[in-house]
Amino acid sequence: MRKLIIPTVAMTLIALTPLPASALDNVNSKKFRDGVTVAGIMQHERALQRIANDNGGTRASGTPGYLASANYVARTLRDAGYSVRRQEFTFPFYRELAPAQLTQVSPTPKTYETGTYDFSGSGDVTGTIVPTNDIVIPPGPVAGSSNSGCEASDFTPASPTEPQIALIQRGTCFFQVKVENAIAAGYDAVIFFNEGQPGRDELFIGSLSAPQPIPAVGLSFADGAALYQQLQGGAVTMRVVTSTEVDAAAKTWNIIADSPGGDADRTIVVGAHLDSVIEGPGINDNGSGTSTILEIAEQLTAQNVKLKQKVRFAFWGAEELGTIGSEYYVNNLSDAAFAKIYANLNFDMVGSPNYVRFVYDGDGSATGTAGPPGSAEIEGIFNDYFAAQGLAADPTEFNGRSDYGAFIAAGIPAGGLFSGAEGIKTPEQAAVYGGQAGVAYDVCYHQACDTTVNLNTNALNELGDAAAHAVLTLGVTKTGLFPDGSRRARSAPPSFDHKGGQAVR
Repeated sequence: MRKLIIPTVAMTLIALTPLPASALDNVNSKKFRDGVTVAGIMQHERALQRIANDNGGTRASGTPGYLASANYVARTLRDAGYSVRRQEFTFPFYRELAPAQLTQVSPTPKTYETGTYDFSGSGDVTGTIVPTNDIVIPPGPVAGSSNSGCEASDFTPASPTEPQIALIQRGTCFFQVKVENAIAAGYDAVIFFNEGQPGRDELFIGSLSAPQPIPAVGLSFADGAALYQQLQGGAVTMRVVTSTEVDAAAKTWNIIADSPGGDADRTIVVGAHLDSVIEGPGINDNGSGTSTILEIAEQLTAQNVKLKQKVRFAFWGAEELGTIGSEYYVNNLSDAAFAKIYANLNFDMVGSPNYVRFVYDGDGSATGTAGPPGSAEIEGIFNDYFAAQGLAADPTEFNGRSDYGAFIAAGIPAGGLFSGAEGIKTPEQAAVYGGQAGVAYDVCYHQACDTTVNLNTNALNELGDAAAHAVLTLGVTKTGLFPDGSRRARSAPPSFDHKGGQAVR
């Protein structure tokens, strides 16, 4: 999951006073949870794995693997009795076709460890290196001390006759701004090197956020600083090679399915992103969330649950490039359709091998970042359920790193579960949940090894049951989150960084 900024839309907020969690109906979900099984979830996981196997090992939006995944989900939901539609939208598609190459041609031949920035153009450029102004070596005391490449004036105008490559330090502004300034100054390629503070010294590969026409690659701080020092003694010639595929307006879809029963004026949107990253099949991220809510959807109709609220299952496209599908959905709701949505549940990674039972901190009591009114009550549903089962749970913040972001930005209450991604399990968490301290929650995060072998079935069982309980509770409660019939207007959204490990600055 990659970082992207949610666009700001001018809206108005109507404040609501939700009921405390104790006012929601106490729903006995045991029969329903008994029907939502790990075997059922794994049936869908295996289908998604087979789709990836048949389509080059990926299910990323813009690839045949995503189309096959969307077809599978739509067919399964129609067979279960849902009204299904595809919502088409465009997005900037990117993939790396071959690893980047970065070699010093003169004065001394050398090969560097490097990588291609997302949305880099393709190219094979051999040229002299020109550093920008505002490179800070040794590095400044804090991240963002270097303004290298953030201003047009940081670039010496490139030669009109000979290829030249800009050397730019990571720092204050977005990589997109830096590369666009380099292009405007006439450069044929760019090399970004990390800024140098602790945690910002390794080889870093980020995103340019939008397709760019020139190659862009990365270096560690040590390699970039050494190259910069070398330039003080004379000219250096480098060769940069990238091979990418970019489509600024690729087409993909959200799959939206409405339950046959329930009041459409009070609709719960239960979402999970369907796409994987290009690099792998995404069976935990996010086949696990997809398969879990697909199993829940099947059981709602198989058990003929009498819904009080409409339940809308949403399978989002292009999440991995910046929660694009869910943002498109929320931003394109009419005011009348928007007013009918009063809650969002989000399930993004619920089968991590070294898992923790994370619950989104709706009231902000643990993380300082609360969701809109009603989010605390959703958090309470999950926490009360886990407590009743004798299971611990940890809070996790609303940081915009998944598809709930567009909903909470618009003032819709939200909540959900998360089993962990690239973060490292602490010794305290290992003591409570088991697993390995000092190891990532998912060591195969965004990699080709994110297959069915990567899943923890205990996590699927525990988080799957909690997800089923929450969907049923919100679906059948007569009280609801907003029993006075209040409706929200759209609110002004904050800016969030998306969930992935690759920052845009």
